[in-house]
Amino acid sequence: MCVTFNGIKNIFMETITKIKEVTESLSFDTEKFYKGNKSAGTRARKSAQELKALLQQLRGEILEESKK
Repeated sequence: MCVTFNGIKNIFMETITKIKEVTESLSFDTEKFYKGNKSAGTRARKSAQELKALLQQLRGEILEESKK
């Protein structure tokens, strides 16, 4: 059983928090890339891949919860 926090289960909060962190990092590195920092582009691509995986994980968690 998951603990709820303001109506949202703890497991979802962890995933959503990670998504927010990666999104902020992606935004920051993308901005730096367009200002000419090539290595920021590599970090942005890595963050985008990580974000994709986290969103897929969240999708699975939501689907699992809806089946209960």
